[in-house]
Amino acid sequence: MLFTTSIDNIIRGNIVNLIRVYGERGIILNLIQFFVSFILYFVIFFGLAFILNMLLRTTWLMTLLYPIIILLVISGNGLADYFIDTKEAFLQIQHTINTVTLDDYIILSGGLIGTIVSAIVIRMLRRSGYQMF
Repeated sequence: MLFTTSIDNIIRGNIVNLIRVYGERGIILNLIQFFVSFILYFVIFFGLAFILNMLLRTTWLMTLLYPIIILLVISGNGLADYFIDTKEAFLQIQHTINTVTLDDYIILSGGLIGTIVSAIVIRMLRRSGYQMF
């Protein structure tokens, strides 16, 4: 019933009622946290990719490394685990990928979008004649 009411409110464009329905159950705080997390991942990885692109002069390196970095971060394994107990470490990654929810994927995609935008900005700056390092 709540889901249908929310869809009806969105279709009618009645955002105030939508916020009121979600606010009664505390879901509005989760939505705010979701949007802030998405923007935070975008900004952090945009900055990291921009600096890495300036220093190494490789435009798409961070975009290619992003999935590997994220898998290392979310799996909870230490770097040594991949060399000491390789099978168990990769099984942990598989388990982690299977348990990640849709909203986590969307938030993590914010970081990937940040690295892509960073590569585009660096490329545009280099075409405009700016030389970084």
